[in-house]
Amino acid sequence: MATTRTATTQWKGPLIGGAGTVSLDTSGVGTYEVSWPSRAEAANGKTSPEELIAAAHSSCYSMALSHGLAGAGTPPESLETKANVTFQPGEGITGIVLSVKARVPGITAEAFEAAAQDAKANCPVSKALTGTTITLEAELLD
Repeated sequence: MATTRTATTQWKGPLIGGAGTVSLDTSGVGTYEVSWPSRAEAANGKTSPEELIAAAHSSCYSMALSHGLAGAGTPPESLETKANVTFQPGEGITGIVLSVKARVPGITAEAFEAAAQDAKANCPVSKALTGTTITLEAELLD
């Protein structure tokens, strides 16, 4: 069964000097301020499209990797995934770096690397972001 998730942005004014809010409508977990300076300079307590993409990508990747590892008979004890989304004014999103640290009992380093790369290639958010370079740093912890 397909699901649809919704967010709404209310914006006032021009790009430079204007500001808005983005609400996470489906979950209702919050409304967050957004502005050009929070996107292109310091966050200063506001979010940006890139931060929201980073949240979506890190959570999607973690789900995909967890599913792949469990399906191979080596469910993870823990995963910590960080997504760094780089935005360059005038160019757009220039790259994403996924960094994962995992505790996976009973897996070889080679099997972990293969599972990590497969999750990078096949998580739905990675697939949606194919217009940018996505790199992966995967670390298997003891």
